[in-house]
Amino acid sequence: MTTYDDRHAAYITALFAAHDPALAAIYAAIPKRGLPAITIRPEEGRFLQFLARACAARRAVEIGTLGGYSGAWIARGLAPDGRLITLEKEPRHAEVAREHFALAGVADRVDVRVGDAHTLLPALAAEGPFDFCFIDAEKDGYPAYLDWALANLRPGGVVAAHNAFRHGAVVAGDRGEAATEVMRAFNRRCAAEPRLVSTIFPAGDGMVVGVVA
Repeated sequence: MTTYDDRHAAYITALFAAHDPALAAIYAAIPKRGLPAITIRPEEGRFLQFLARACAARRAVEIGTLGGYSGAWIARGLAPDGRLITLEKEPRHAEVAREHFALAGVADRVDVRVGDAHTLLPALAAEGPFDFCFIDAEKDGYPAYLDWALANLRPGGVVAAHNAFRHGAVVAGDRGEAATEVMRAFNRRCAAEPRLVSTIFPAGDGMVVGVVA
């Protein structure tokens, strides 16, 4: 019987993902500063840190910076000489994220690049191969972002993509909005992709995770 719910999320957070003052300040500041209130949850952040550490990531890419909360977790999971390149389309979001990376003590490990990820990623390939890639941006871009990750992650590298559940819409019986249909197709593709050993981490809004074979 499935028992995971908000009580269990709170239990995981309290044990494994409790905020230090910097993370608490970042988490609270993002909506107050006018950024969309779509930040990942603390237990999801801890999971990203875990994934980065598990694959001994030294070169990581994040597609969709927002206010820097998820990037702070990832940066804290990198190897001591690791580096996170995070891509953000909105200059205002990137400005806030830079402040937050400094607050979290990871500014020296994070390179914030501003622009459309579809334009930035082709050139970024020359800096690879990469160990870890986190996708959390516009949903219709997910297929192209996965293509890039598969081409630029080393064997044993990890790709993770947020919003696998689309707030439960992916398992609804009716046809959903366009972004939900994209996520349904994305989830199916990851499940069938022979180059990945993949699953969905069911905390928060769900995260597709794959290890490159």
